[in-house]
Amino acid sequence: MPLPPPYNINADELRVALSYFTREFDASTFIQPSKRNSNNKPVIVKAPTETSLPQQPLEQPPKASTTGISKPASAATTKRQAMTKDPNEVNAQAKKAKLTAAADPSATAAATPPKEPPAIRNLKQNDGASIKVVWASQAFDVALSINSSKDTDSGDDDRPTLTLSGEEISGGGNAMALALFFFSSTNRSVNSKTTKTRLTDLLLQDEWCEWERTVLRPAMQSGDGNSRNKKNKSNDNKAGSSNQSLDTALEHLNANLHGVHIVPGTFTVADIALVSTLNLCNAKDSFPVAVQRYTRAHSASWTKAQTLLAELCQKQPAKVGALPTIPLKFDLDLTMTSLERLVDSLFRQVIEQLFGAIQLPATIVTKCSNTKHGDYQCSAAMPAFAALKGQGKLPSATIKSPQQLAAAMIDAIGPDNPVVMELSVNGPGFVMCRIHPSLLQYHVNMMVKTKKMPLPPGIAPQVCVVDFSSPNIAKEMHVGHLRSTIIGESVCRILEFVGHKVHRVNHVGDWGTQFGMLIQYLKEEYPNVSSGTELPNITDLTQFYKNAKQRFDESPEFKKQSQLNVVQLQSGDPDCLRIWKLLCDVSRQEFKKVYERLDVTLDECGESFYNDKIPAVIEEFQKAGLLTEEEGGAKLVFINNSKVPLMLQKTDGGYGYDSTDVAALKYRLQELKADRIIVITDFSQADHMHMVYAAGEAIGWVDRGQRLQHIGFGTVQGEDGKRFKTRSGDTVRLVDLLDEAAARLEESLQKRIQDGAAHISKEEAHEVAEAIGYGSVKYFDLRRNPTSNYKFSYDMMLDTKGDTGVYLLYARVRLESILAKAEAEYKVDLNNLGEVQIVHPSERNLAMALQQFPDMITMTLDDLFPYHICHFVYELSIAASDFVTQCRVLGSPEMPSRLLLCQATVQAMKQAFDLLGIRHVKRI
Repeated sequence: MPLPPPYNINADELRVALSYFTREFDASTFIQPSKRNSNNKPVIVKAPTETSLPQQPLEQPPKASTTGISKPASAATTKRQAMTKDPNEVNAQAKKAKLTAAADPSATAAATPPKEPPAIRNLKQNDGASIKVVWASQAFDVALSINSSKDTDSGDDDRPTLTLSGEEISGGGNAMALALFFFSSTNRSVNSKTTKTRLTDLLLQDEWCEWERTVLRPAMQSGDGNSRNKKNKSNDNKAGSSNQSLDTALEHLNANLHGVHIVPGTFTVADIALVSTLNLCNAKDSFPVAVQRYTRAHSASWTKAQTLLAELCQKQPAKVGALPTIPLKFDLDLTMTSLERLVDSLFRQVIEQLFGAIQLPATIVTKCSNTKHGDYQCSAAMPAFAALKGQGKLPSATIKSPQQLAAAMIDAIGPDNPVVMELSVNGPGFVMCRIHPSLLQYHVNMMVKTKKMPLPPGIAPQVCVVDFSSPNIAKEMHVGHLRSTIIGESVCRILEFVGHKVHRVNHVGDWGTQFGMLIQYLKEEYPNVSSGTELPNITDLTQFYKNAKQRFDESPEFKKQSQLNVVQLQSGDPDCLRIWKLLCDVSRQEFKKVYERLDVTLDECGESFYNDKIPAVIEEFQKAGLLTEEEGGAKLVFINNSKVPLMLQKTDGGYGYDSTDVAALKYRLQELKADRIIVITDFSQADHMHMVYAAGEAIGWVDRGQRLQHIGFGTVQGEDGKRFKTRSGDTVRLVDLLDEAAARLEESLQKRIQDGAAHISKEEAHEVAEAIGYGSVKYFDLRRNPTSNYKFSYDMMLDTKGDTGVYLLYARVRLESILAKAEAEYKVDLNNLGEVQIVHPSERNLAMALQQFPDMITMTLDDLFPYHICHFVYELSIAASDFVTQCRVLGSPEMPSRLLLCQATVQAMKQAFDLLGIRHVKRI
């Protein structure tokens, strides 16, 4: 709905307004606020006749009486409006009395009976009408008392109600605030010389109050989505239209603000109405600039009004069946690093103190997906309402819906809570809230002071085994080993970061029938090497393996001798063992090239390590009655009635993957005393690993609540959607893949150096290119769910824009350069900057992004998926970019505080990169 034109006062309203406010009145004039003179005052223009007055209908809801509905404070049944639309109904004596009082207030002072002090009832915290009337009482110096009389004809209406001069006004906050304004002797005594100025101000006040009620408030409730009384019934299309209406309304207000008062130079009820509605919105950071300045100018008065409102709420007598309005006392640890847990604890305590013990879901607090509505949202009101209703324990007098229960929670928390602020109800009963800036400041200052990122609370040290990478001896590491290697390294770093003892296990394929073939080929091709301890000069393990396999397939004699070598190797033949060890050493040299590039550390513990432990495992399963021996001698273990069993021993008496993996599980649980085991392989091994774990549970090895976990990753694909290979169809060597990424980046850096667009020398380019190139390959993989496939693309992973490793490293370097420039050019001591002060919305946004670190670690520790870290550092980089764009750092009055925010962000990004295994770069 488009914004209505400037509000026009029609003829009947004009007569009433003038009869109410005017002394020296020229009936042929009327106010047209849309036109202003050089002093920014509305122009009073001539209106020849009433019929010539503007008759254009307003595109807004029907206009109700500004001052609301009034009635005698006694139990009388007759009611009348405080202001009538028909001038013929205006009481002539009252009009005459007003004119007399305006002309000479002292002349009628003696004849005027003493005023009864205004009284109020049904006040509520975080309620727009309540705040308006309380603020008006402060602004216009009218003391309010609590109406505790039982003789009030209020029926079921629990709206705030003002008793003034023997009548009740319950038409809304604007009505009550205007009533207090006119009740105030200060505002009724107007010097006759300023009569017409006062008239224009009064009419502008009325116009803006009406605009707030009929335009701003409805747009705010539907567009912002967080009015306490809003019931979310609109669909997405309507919501989009409402957001547009809100934006239009705010722009209209922004265009008409020329200072800190909506009526130029004068504080009026219109300011109270507008600021109160604006402050109940959770999206003030997105307001136009003049509107933000307007709300901040009145923040002190607003806070003072909230404090008085809280005091008055405490003085109100409780209704029968009503909940207490006094804020509750909470047992909260404000030093808790996890904001999500802190907010969760707050809302659980609210529910328990208001309604008793209620079984709530494990998760009741989540981060808002749209920060426009708040930082966190609590869903506890819905299950709590259902539980209370099911038990017949609803306080029926006050709670009739989840929304009302949510509102009661907000009232109980109160406006002075140190954890959350700007609470509101959204939709079916979600409580939206923002974290208090002082709490954010405390945690950011602790980050900088300790130079450490905060850990989530309550982490007990564990012994963890991470089985990853696991290449095969005598084979090159290829692109298929990339994911297991970098995911496993990140998992180890995460577990070590929170204090766990981690066994980094490289379960290499160093045992099996293929070694008979390899031993025989080495004897024939390298006879001198096979007799000594010198490493064979094998530079291409893949080709070496292919040649041995080809000889095995083509030569019966070679095949026969290879089979004999297997028997000799398993029986401990010294010559076969020596050659086997030489092959393992050659392979390790090739593996080392990859691990050094990826900064990966592992402890090799291959299949051969468990060879002598398998017989005891088979015997244990046999004694437990879990072993089935098939005809021919194969020994099987059937798990959960599965059709495909685990084969612990083959028909020929040999061992395979099943027997090795089951023996490894026992060793890790019983010898290493592992509390958590994580095996990282491609997704095709998922069923096998689950059967191995199930076998361990069936035999009784999982006896201390140990957690057994398998992370199965997807396939690295080429542009054709198939497994990534070279143009010739060969498997891509991992070392070549990594070097290609570094080479492309180095070429780009050298060009930037030639163009004078880089801050490094030609000699530094290679090292920087390796750090960024290898890191970008890692990030491109780690930023997605491990279970998904992805297409490998150098162009995408080396892009300088978007969610890439290159962009993130550039973002961190930008902050490093700001810190370096502050130290060099502004002579700032970066170790003595004081404390962070969060004022600007971009500062707050960055502080919130920083404080997500502990909760991100909590999520990552559950599934051990590194993409949680990637998401954190990417969101942090976006917040940091907005911060340095919106807030001048160097040379600003806020420079020390903003430099601290830069330091904290650099620190957080460095820690995130460490967890991902990405090297740091300070200059590019």
